[in-house]
Amino acid sequence: MITVAVIGCGRIADIAHFPALSKMEHVRIKYACDLLLQKAQSAQEKYPKIERVITDYAVALADREVDAVFVLTPNYAHYTITMDALRAGKHVFCEKPITVNYALSVEMAQEAAKQNRILNIGVCNRYQRSVEMLREWAEAGKFGNIYHVYCSFRDFRCIPGLGGPFTTKAQSGGGVLIDWGIHFLDLILYVLGGARIKSVTCDAYSEMAKDMGSYRYKSMWAEDTANTVSGTNDVDDFITGHVRTDKASISFNGAWAQNINQREMFIDFMGDKAGARLTYGGRFEFYDGQTLATVTPEYDIPNMYFCEDLAFMDSVQSGVKDKNNIEHVLESMKLLDALYLSAEQKKEIAF
Repeated sequence: MITVAVIGCGRIADIAHFPALSKMEHVRIKYACDLLLQKAQSAQEKYPKIERVITDYAVALADREVDAVFVLTPNYAHYTITMDALRAGKHVFCEKPITVNYALSVEMAQEAAKQNRILNIGVCNRYQRSVEMLREWAEAGKFGNIYHVYCSFRDFRCIPGLGGPFTTKAQSGGGVLIDWGIHFLDLILYVLGGARIKSVTCDAYSEMAKDMGSYRYKSMWAEDTANTVSGTNDVDDFITGHVRTDKASISFNGAWAQNINQREMFIDFMGDKAGARLTYGGRFEFYDGQTLATVTPEYDIPNMYFCEDLAFMDSVQSGVKDKNNIEHVLESMKLLDALYLSAEQKKEIAF
């Protein structure tokens, strides 16, 4: 039996990790912790496997029965809570992004190594079956040489929690790039077989809600955290850039908000033998350059959150690091830092 504490009872806990952990017979959820007691209590009502609700995560870290901690808080708190948990001897699953910048992410990796504890990051798409297949097909040579990857993560006027933590750089570390882009770019680096960054160039914009009071929107998830009267909006709502790696070039466009009423969430892998378009969160089509056939493979897509949480539990028990271990995710955080630096300095950043 593995005993866990969940710190942060917000959206990602509710839609992903509490459902997954509740299905695992070998997992005991001893604590649900949130600064807002009502959130933890609501989680306990919905997921009766939760034994206790608390507002101070130090209680869980002091409990010797707790083997592992899930850090599902806003981005800015990832570093402090994860470091405290590691020093308390706990294994940690920390939601993406690792934290608000690369330097602190490296410190987290170093502390996990020092404490000899597993530290996994919630880049869930590495456990999405379509992504796993694309990597397998790439390794098998079905694409030939993948020379370029293009991705789009764009939607029409849907900035999350405007004026709250999502749009306050000091708390989130950034906007659409760190929120949505991390999933797309990490997924790409993974499919390419652990590509290493050579140079980046990027432009970032915050145009759609310069006047928060007059911002009109199609949808706003995390609207309960919004504060359009006295809050802050100093993050990117549109991002575009180009990345050179040791394996392929990558270009992308991302938008929380744009004045084009289209939701475009896809990734194109371009090889000299074949290509593929992955619909984000769904399936892919394979385009054979020799036969000119378009193939839509048939396969099951298990719940990726369940798969990544189960893999974390396996790592806790075995001590073997899996593909979501922080050591394998640092390059993605390094990429985000470089892109933001390029946008700030308005020049190419080379490594």
